Amino acid sequence: MTTPQGDSHDQASREYHESPAGTQEEYRQLGKDYELAVDRLRSARSAQFAYLLVLLSAFTLVALLAYSVVIGLWRDQPVVTRYVGLIALLVLCIAAGNLAVKNRRRIIEFDVEVRNLNHDRQSAAARIPSDSLESLRIYREASQDIVTQFRGRATRNLRAHNTVQAIIIIGSIGASTTTALMAGEHPLSWVSTGLTAFISITAGLAAYFKFRERGYNLQSTADEIEKHYNATQFRLGEYGTASTETGGTESDANTEAEAARLRLFAENVERLRDEQRKRELQLEQSPGQREER
Repeated sequence: MTTPQGDSHDQASREYHESPAGTQEEYRQLGKDYELAVDRLRSARSAQFAYLLVLLSAFTLVALLAYSVVIGLWRDQPVVTRYVGLIALLVLCIAAGNLAVKNRRRIIEFDVEVRNLNHDRQSAAARIPSDSLESLRIYREASQDIVTQFRGRATRNLRAHNTVQAIIIIGSIGASTTTALMAGEHPLSWVSTGLTAFISITAGLAAYFKFRERGYNLQSTADEIEKHYNATQFRLGEYGTASTETGGTESDANTEAEAARLRLFAENVERLRDEQRKRELQLEQSPGQREER
């Protein structure tokens, strides 16, 4: 049996969750739960990879050890040493396989949780009016995730570029040195030939994938988005003059001015993202295709 006080409390709770503030709070909470679930799923997948790697390594050692036992390469060693090592590796294989199976179930559970939370988060976002000030603020804060993503990709591309360049430099020096040391009919002259071929392949891959250009474009786009983000916060440049005409109170005027700044920010971010996509497509095309276009 419910009391009038309980009914009024439930009604107030429903009204709060249906209000813009309640929807906003629900969206933030679901976003937090979603990120935590994604982190758990990522950790479980990393653990699964480690289990499978251990299992593969253990199976390899079991095969080698069993082969050594069968052909009798360890005849000068005690029998206990041979079979204890083999049994220990078999136990390791069984344990790693058991952990991999159990962790696979956890991955499925975490994946379902992530999908459900993502659906709830999208449903909460859909209840926020697309032209409301809250949705524009959400987009502005979500742009920081775009900056983080672009900078992460830029770091990976630049790291790959630096690694490839270091390999080319060191390999070129090594190839020229071995060529000078192994001149003539040296039995190891194939080493310099292999190094030269390896350097040529590495340089070709670097020219094809264009790691430096990709990293530079991503970093530039991330910096531009962050510059616009800071400009909206401190009302710099074009964001200091962005406003709309309103005949209401001063509070309504401030709200409309903020909404105009955030709409301008959204337009600039979408323009930068579109330019970044076009640059990535250009890098995917061959020089001949770019000239035809």
